[in-house]
Amino acid sequence: MDWQSARGSRSTLFKGSPRLMCAPELRTRQTAELFGDTVEIVPALRDCDFGRWNGARINDLQKTEPERLDTWLADPGSAPHGGESVTQVVERVAAWLATLEATPGHVVAVTHPFIIRAALTSVLRASAFNLIDVEPLSAIELRFNGCWRLRLSGIEPEGTL
Repeated sequence: MDWQSARGSRSTLFKGSPRLMCAPELRTRQTAELFGDTVEIVPALRDCDFGRWNGARINDLQKTEPERLDTWLADPGSAPHGGESVTQVVERVAAWLATLEATPGHVVAVTHPFIIRAALTSVLRASAFNLIDVEPLSAIELRFNGCWRLRLSGIEPEGTL
C-alpha cells in the first residue's frame, strides 16, 4: 500500500473513533497523520535513549563492542551505552499504560518498535522482550476493559466468511 492509499483508507483501519497518540519524533508524527488529523503527542512513547549507540547498527556493535552488546542483550537492567536500559523503557511504557486504565477506550499509538515491544512485554508480563519482532508500519491494538487485551489485525482474503 502506498502512502496516498494508506491515507485515503484510514477511516477503515480501525473501528469507531480511537484516540490517536504518537511519539514526539518527526517520523512518528508523520506516520500518525496517516491515521487521523487529531494526534496527541505523548513523550512516554519516545524511542529508547540508546546513548552513545544512537544510530549505530547492531552488526557494527557486534564487531566493535561484542561484550557490552551481549551484556545489554542478556541483562535488561544494564545500559552499557549510557542511555536507557530495557527495564527503564518497560517501566516508562508501563507507567503510560497505567494512565490509560482510568479512561478505558480505543487508543491507537504510533511509536517505535522498541516501545511496542515494551508495551507488549508489560501487558503480557513476560520476559520475551528480545523475542518480539516489530516490522515497520506494523499495527497492534491494545484495549483495556477491566484487563488488557491484545489484538493483532490482519487482512481477510477475498471470499472468506
